[in-house]
Amino acid sequence: MTSPILLSRFDALLFDLDGVVYVGPDAVPHAAEAIRAARQAGVACGYITNNASRSAQAVADHLVDLGIEATAADVITSPQAAVSVLPDFVPAGSRVLVIGGAGIDDALVAGGYVPVHSRDDGPAAVMQGFSPDLTWRDLAEATFAVRSGLPWIATNPDLTFPAPGGIAPGNGALVRLVAETVGRGPDAVAGKPEPPLLRAAIARLESERPLIVGDRLDTDIAAGARIGIPSLLVLTGVSSLGELLGAPRGERPDHVGPDLRILAEEYPEVVATSQGVSCRRSWAGIVDGDLRVELGGDPWDGVRAACAAAWSAADAGDAVRVEGAHRILEKAVG
Repeated sequence: MTSPILLSRFDALLFDLDGVVYVGPDAVPHAAEAIRAARQAGVACGYITNNASRSAQAVADHLVDLGIEATAADVITSPQAAVSVLPDFVPAGSRVLVIGGAGIDDALVAGGYVPVHSRDDGPAAVMQGFSPDLTWRDLAEATFAVRSGLPWIATNPDLTFPAPGGIAPGNGALVRLVAETVGRGPDAVAGKPEPPLLRAAIARLESERPLIVGDRLDTDIAAGARIGIPSLLVLTGVSSLGELLGAPRGERPDHVGPDLRILAEEYPEVVATSQGVSCRRSWAGIVDGDLRVELGGDPWDGVRAACAAAWSAADAGDAVRVEGAHRILEKAVG
């Protein structure tokens, strides 16, 4: 038994960008076509990004260049979410020290705050987000300001992000550097997996049945779990098949596929019995502590069954060896 086409279950799709829709300047294969098909089916599409280096308009322009219809209103950024939490720390109109890219400046101005770039300008708070142009002096400025007692808001916690040359350090790695130096973490984190970014996106799209689509277990999928909405993991970015099999509670997607084409396909039912887990013609189960998988038809059905079997065993406190099944699945899905 199969379920209806996946995207038909939702009234809005919340797409992460880096690793899902594009990697650097280039579109992820099949992404633009899948998003156009979703829009043609009447499903609202929003673009949510933890990357703070660019403004919403710059992101929208990039999407248009890739053949995806989008405006700045369709893009919800982590700096926008970070600005939404500023009233908890400083009065409206305050000066905020920006450690990051132009996306933070634009969001602060839109929110009625004054972005500054030096402690000499008298900031009342610090906002840190990713920029490929950050230098040691920028991070030192952040360290001095935070150590002086200013409230510190991080746009997002991503330790890595997918770049054309591979997986590169993300804002979370730089936030950790400052945290290690000052001896404490940020006062607030706005981006995924924290709730503000997704809640802002859902409100903007006026969605009642949203799906978050991402490539990272620890941010995208965890964000959906934290606010109780379903998620889809595509393996076109950061998280790997091995990490998926070992995903802890709170980071397990409701759906999984190779790329965004899965949105237009019938999504199969995963059925658990006392003999194991089946997904259409594939089966997975635990035999003598090993995760075993038998593939039939679409190998991604084997991935779905194997994940369900491994997660169930882990939740029961059983030690499970997944290496053999992992090798089989990696070879099958390419």
